[in-house]
Amino acid sequence: MKLFNRLITFSITFGFILLNNCQSIKIDNPEITTEELSDHIGFLASDSLKGRYPGTPEGKVAAQYILDHFKGFGLEPLGEDGLQYFDVVTSIKPGENNSLQFENFNGVLSKDFFPFPFSGNTTLTSILAFIGYGFEINQNDLIWNDYENQNLQNKWVLILRGDPELDSLNSIFAEYTSDRDKVMLARDKGVGGVFMVSGVEYDSQDELVSMDSKQSSVGLPVIHITRETANQMIKRSGKTIEELEEKLNSTRSPSSFETDLEIAATTEVFHEEVQTQNVVAILVSSDPVLQKEYILIGGHYDHLGFGGIGSSSRAPDTIAIHKGADDNASGVSAIIELAERFASERKNLKRSIIFMAFGAEEMGLLGSKYFVNNPLIEPDQIKAMFNIDMVGRLNEEQSLQIGGAGTSAEAKEILNSFSYGRDFNVALSDEGYGPSDHAAFYGKDIPVFFFSTGAHLDYHTTDDVVDKINFEGLKSVTDYIYDVVTEVTNRDALLTFQEAGPKTGSSKRGRRKGVTLGIMPDFAGNVDNGLRADFIVPGRPADKGGMKKGDIITAINGMTVTNIHDYMYRLTRLKAGQTITVEVKRGDKNEVLLIQL
Repeated sequence: MKLFNRLITFSITFGFILLNNCQSIKIDNPEITTEELSDHIGFLASDSLKGRYPGTPEGKVAAQYILDHFKGFGLEPLGEDGLQYFDVVTSIKPGENNSLQFENFNGVLSKDFFPFPFSGNTTLTSILAFIGYGFEINQNDLIWNDYENQNLQNKWVLILRGDPELDSLNSIFAEYTSDRDKVMLARDKGVGGVFMVSGVEYDSQDELVSMDSKQSSVGLPVIHITRETANQMIKRSGKTIEELEEKLNSTRSPSSFETDLEIAATTEVFHEEVQTQNVVAILVSSDPVLQKEYILIGGHYDHLGFGGIGSSSRAPDTIAIHKGADDNASGVSAIIELAERFASERKNLKRSIIFMAFGAEEMGLLGSKYFVNNPLIEPDQIKAMFNIDMVGRLNEEQSLQIGGAGTSAEAKEILNSFSYGRDFNVALSDEGYGPSDHAAFYGKDIPVFFFSTGAHLDYHTTDDVVDKINFEGLKSVTDYIYDVVTEVTNRDALLTFQEAGPKTGSSKRGRRKGVTLGIMPDFAGNVDNGLRADFIVPGRPADKGGMKKGDIITAINGMTVTNIHDYMYRLTRLKAGQTITVEVKRGDKNEVLLIQL
């Protein structure tokens, strides 16, 4: 029966692709039209594509649909005939063979220890060493090497999570704090396995990690242990984790030491992986001098499939097709229409244009990250990146949000010069890092432009459907993007890159376990059925996400907030770096804000 079902699925998928290929896609009318925008969204957000989840046959059909149009317009496919394949982890589960033993201690899974989702599957019996925060930093204003004079070959090491400046908004330690990065450094140093422990400052509740983060294996055992377990391991030293954390934070210098404790542990983590793909093609310009300089126009085509727990659906208890008409069939439809129009004007283009549809964006910007780390052309040849994500809901305020306006010296002047006479306003923000695919390019010192009409109540729900798209607004936005891209593509001088905010999500926020929005809540509970924000801290997540003083928070990620206690509980379920929705009541209107923590 399973084989029969697979054959049926394949036949349906093949039928979609065959039907699409049999249609002669060519440039009939190069103008951007509401009719063609509607056709593209209607196909991508149809029931048949079942939410375009990465690794599914329907996701493949969506990619092929986009690619067929690129080819039909005369674009040259890159990668493997226009597709760049990569693997993504769809689920991670601990196996039955996880164990931790030393002296008379037999650890209990989920109580005393738990493997990290990126742990390798292996058994190691070896001596333990404590190596502080696991830093190797050599900067002009900071030198800290926890590995100096340590012989750690094939040994277990115990590392503190976090860093000494958890609440600093601009910590020098920020880029060295990631658990995975610390493990990778330890692996490079030849260690056999890693234990990680949360100090009191990092996580007073001392909760063990979960398998929510879908990351590939680092190839060695990595185990999170409780402070009580860690203190048992180092008790012969006369020190405790609490004391060591306090010492490291105050002295800002290594405090590594070896023990004579032999530890035996086994890790077993099952990763389910699927293959998905980016779609990528190039429109080569007619200018023999500048055609090796590229402008990239992209946006993600994947969505949440049927939703469910762990999918980032705002209705996680609802198992139904999340069509993603606005997120991001709207952006992909704009990209296809732009590809058609620019293809008809090839002879007028100075620089070449790469058109991309990214896979697995909803799983953590995986497609764009894969592309910049496995480029099909040299990254320094990409001179600007335009990211189009959710542009189908131009609202009553008629506002187009544009991020990355500070990532090049010329961006604001260009964006403002083309905004006159439009039936919408532009709202510019400087920062290059953000919750969409442009972030990966900004991290490579490429000027970025991020276009969006913003979040709404239907975001990441089953109600993000074609009927709610503002097609006239979508056409207006796409026409505007066309004008801006044309200017950047044909201007004599390149854009001048400049940093505008952090290049990762960590250096502008506190990094202790647990998160804050950056508001002063109404602790007195002066409103019913919500929590009022009495003050918004400038530069913090709430401020950057558009929250205003007096907004009444009614839900976080679709989960009700009726008072301060609900609010605090919801925050404990969130993670630094996560992008969330916050529903607020503002006057007599309900708004949905997209906030990155």
